[in-house]
Amino acid sequence: MSDEDAEVHDSSGNIFEDMGMADAGERLAKAELARVIRKIVRERELTQSEAAALLGVKQPDVSDLMRGKLARFSMERLERFLNALDMEVRIQVGPRPEGKIQAGVTVELVESF
Repeated sequence: MSDEDAEVHDSSGNIFEDMGMADAGERLAKAELARVIRKIVRERELTQSEAAALLGVKQPDVSDLMRGKLARFSMERLERFLNALDMEVRIQVGPRPEGKIQAGVTVELVESF
């Protein structure tokens, strides 16, 4: 396919939604939670074995998490991991933003509470 044949589309802000995947909002939220966990593990310069001990899992689970293989990780499990890393997880519920077609789940990292 040449550059002239390529189609370009605006993103919705959710790659999973753009790809037509089921549960796109939850998939994006899990990916964002995992991104925060990876960020903390790297900032603290933890080995995968050290991170596994902190999170209460085996090292291969941390490897999957660090590589973005999230199928075996529920939102609740990722939230527990964040708690184990001394991170507060806050859940806010509100009306669907105007202009948004479907309500969803979003994740935002707050640097200080």
